[in-house]
Amino acid sequence: MKTRAHRRILPTALALLAVPGGGAHASVTLYGVADANIEYVNHLSATLPTQPGFPGPGHSRVALGSGGLSGSRWGLRGTEDLGSALKAVFVLENGFGIDDGRQTQSGRLFGRQAFVGLLSERAGRLAFGRQYTAIFDAFSNFSPSGYSTQYEPIAAQLGLDFRSDNTVKYTGTFGAVTAIGNYSFGNGVLGAGENAGQSRRDTGYGAGLNYFAGGFGAALAFNRFNPTLGTGGAVGNFRKAGAALSYRAGPVKLMGGYRWGLNKSADGATIVRDDYYWAGVNYRATPALDLTLAFYYDDVKALAGRNVKNPWQVSLIADYSLSRRTDVYLTTAYVQHAGINFDTSAVSFANGYFLGSGHRSMTAVAAGMRHRF
Repeated sequence: MKTRAHRRILPTALALLAVPGGGAHASVTLYGVADANIEYVNHLSATLPTQPGFPGPGHSRVALGSGGLSGSRWGLRGTEDLGSALKAVFVLENGFGIDDGRQTQSGRLFGRQAFVGLLSERAGRLAFGRQYTAIFDAFSNFSPSGYSTQYEPIAAQLGLDFRSDNTVKYTGTFGAVTAIGNYSFGNGVLGAGENAGQSRRDTGYGAGLNYFAGGFGAALAFNRFNPTLGTGGAVGNFRKAGAALSYRAGPVKLMGGYRWGLNKSADGATIVRDDYYWAGVNYRATPALDLTLAFYYDDVKALAGRNVKNPWQVSLIADYSLSRRTDVYLTTAYVQHAGINFDTSAVSFANGYFLGSGHRSMTAVAAGMRHRF
């Protein structure tokens, strides 16, 4: 049990960090999300991709999981006023599983975000470190479920490098337009990161534009990633580009988008060529109840010479707010020709819902609770 003395420790420690120095004011904020749910999923492979006999038979599973609507996290963000409308900024954000207490993002201490930079009220922000890519930011307001952790095919839509190491990123807002650009000197998501004598290996860059006026929104984005493929330092060429639109009228927001994708190997052979589409609606049924319906479809034009059926998925979310910080939710997804979020379609293969052999569809349902602090 926590005493009053225990509850005073953290605010006092943060207050010490907020003491002005040299005429400038600095502040640090602790924030986070704790999200847990109980999930049922069917036709799930009992064999992992690293094990013989994959995918293996499909079975039903009931489990306690972390991150249904939001990935569980805690973080520190801070600013220092440098004068002349200029600020120093930083973010350090850790991802963890609330079900087991372990760190996520391959065990990184600050695997979600870790950057420092300068923010100008007139010119925008320039930041250095591990950050989200421009394509991630550009489409974030056009995602039906707000990039929900559980049932949105984020990796299929954006690629595995939607977070990027060793990145310089610029974000500037000018009236109704926001411009975003990033360059990574070496992203270790598939390779080794920065490499001596190999200036192109694991590098990446992207750009995005947003426009918001009244209830209308539009986005354009491009991303390129040059990942290490296999041994010997072979470098691929993964490219994605897309556009999205949204319109809000009262309690209803409609949105949809298209993403073109082409992944090539070091010798120029096509690994994946696909056209990805999504559409969704958000509806505020009452001041406390939000409903979301989303549809995702991937038109796979080519897949390393294989013939695969195009996966599609429908997701539904009912989110009820108990307070400003706490909500409970019910979320579900149904997918054809892949596991949830297009796993085992060989387009994403990233989120752990591997479809058992002999099955064509998968259904998942989760009921959970989320608290933000």
